[in-house]
Amino acid sequence: MLKKGMLIVLEGIDGAGKSTQARLLLKKLRRLGVRAVCFREPSRGKWGREIKKRALDPESLTPEEELVLFQKDREENVKKNLKPALKNKKIVVLDRYYFSTIAYQGSKGINPAKIRIMNERFAPRPDLVFILDIGAKRGLERIQDRRKKDRLFEREDYLARVSQIFRSFRGRNIIHLSGLEDKGELSKKIFKYTLQLIQEMK
Repeated sequence: MLKKGMLIVLEGIDGAGKSTQARLLLKKLRRLGVRAVCFREPSRGKWGREIKKRALDPESLTPEEELVLFQKDREENVKKNLKPALKNKKIVVLDRYYFSTIAYQGSKGINPAKIRIMNERFAPRPDLVFILDIGAKRGLERIQDRRKKDRLFEREDYLARVSQIFRSFRGRNIIHLSGLEDKGELSKKIFKYTLQLIQEMK
């Protein structure tokens, strides 16, 4: 039993492998008998569904309107999912968080520092952030067979700018890893860092 809940975030551009690694980490934690849950952003709530619907049309939103929708979705996700799970001393694995908003909307001209301040006023600070790094071209190659969605976020030049912001994040709890690594080996590294944090927090 942990003394308090833990928030572990996986970040990176589309195609970096975040969702796969989030699922693998959740599976490994549950095998240990750890109480763990997994969420994603955009969420499956009202505002998350609106984001996914609007993402089909690249001209449907200004960067400022995108930011408003992501903020509303995150506020709902924090209130309904993250805070209750953390309060119950669970490990929360989160596929995307406000670092993505900083990177994606920041690449469209909104001040990244402003976005960070807006989010950290209400969003729990993560205990561990894994940023999976992969080039924009390779990321697009990985997702080209998916359904035609999220066209707002799939231009190579844009994703290259997003990648630069992701690479700029620094902090004691921020770990940069290559998204090009074998998914099994990458999963082992993520699990190793997570276990170290669990031991520190017992």
